[in-house]
Amino acid sequence: MPTLGELIAPRRMGRDFRWLLASSWTSNVGDGIALAAAPLLIASMTSSPMLVASGAILQFLPWLLFGLHAGAIADRVDRRRLVMMANAARAVVLAALCVFLVTGAANIGIVLAVAFLYGTAEVFVDTAGSTLLPMVVEPADLGIGNARLQTGYLVANQFAGPPLGAFLFAAGAAWPFLVEIVCVSLAVVLISRMARTPVPPRGPSTSSGSRAAVHTDIAEGVKWLWHNPPVRMLVLIILLFNATWAAPWGVLVLYATEHLGMGPVGYGALTTASAVGGLLATASFGWLERHVSFATLMRIVLTLEVLMHLAFALTTTGWVALIIMFVFGAYSFVWGTISTTVRQRLVPQELQGRIGSVNMVGVFGGIVIGQALGGALAETWGLTAPWWFAFAGAAITLVVVWRPISQIVSAKPV
Repeated sequence: MPTLGELIAPRRMGRDFRWLLASSWTSNVGDGIALAAAPLLIASMTSSPMLVASGAILQFLPWLLFGLHAGAIADRVDRRRLVMMANAARAVVLAALCVFLVTGAANIGIVLAVAFLYGTAEVFVDTAGSTLLPMVVEPADLGIGNARLQTGYLVANQFAGPPLGAFLFAAGAAWPFLVEIVCVSLAVVLISRMARTPVPPRGPSTSSGSRAAVHTDIAEGVKWLWHNPPVRMLVLIILLFNATWAAPWGVLVLYATEHLGMGPVGYGALTTASAVGGLLATASFGWLERHVSFATLMRIVLTLEVLMHLAFALTTTGWVALIIMFVFGAYSFVWGTISTTVRQRLVPQELQGRIGSVNMVGVFGGIVIGQALGGALAETWGLTAPWWFAFAGAAITLVVVWRPISQIVSAKPV
């Protein structure tokens, strides 16, 4: 009978995968602590909705500003070392915040500046980190590898981290960030145990280390994406479905508390239900991968996305919303694992950082567009209007991409 360690990280996937997994899970504990502690800290310093919202905006703004540059840099350096340096920078930023908190010098301006700097470092961590898995496991194991990384995100970032962060914040404003420093620093130590990753091969156009060469690298990545229809279509699907998804999600707290009458606890239960569904999906991903084709899974997941929007638009009952959210969590994490795996299999090693960063810029760009539309729709036509918009938009997108999905999955690496 296989051991628990063998079930989580099969020996065939190698020692480096286990160090990568351990580092990712540890880092996610720290991120989960911040997920609760950072908004609590900001809310303790100001009652301004704009300043509170600014804290959330700073989570994705660095991606829009620096995402493409992070991808280009990840494709020209030792990616493992870049993750270590960026995580070390996060620890330094957190240490500075703790000094401000302990000395009583912290104010809302300092906290927001820290959030921006921390988010910027996180862009480099996530971009370079996403390129490491294809470097340490075989293509056939990318699916199970991504599923295990997603499991760590769910357990550590969504389940364990936020309650711990809230508890530590109640004990003292600096405590959650001190513990987060320990987690991030330990993540650096764990990933340092991996074998040194080779620097990706460079073409003539990227032989210089100057600022201009970075922009050339970005252009080279965008050009490759434009001339690769399967990956281009995959990125477009992610952009469009994130835009429709984000439209109602931006006002979810108001939808849950006012339209469904669930209250703050009920709203929290919705996010928990999503995480439970996601955990179930990641645990069963190995079985799904063996028994159902990726093309079929992608079509099922995107169809469920359309039906989810319709169900939320129609329901007026909290317990029904919890069931819908559970299903959403399950299929959304299946989609995340599949889309990442397919992209990693199709993109050459030397372009993983740039194409991954374009994908993430698309994700956050879609979220920004969707939230702006959702807010305007809810303001004008009510809290269910964004759900109807998302249903219609997702349904039209699904019809358009239904056939190309087979081409995406059957495509071969260039």
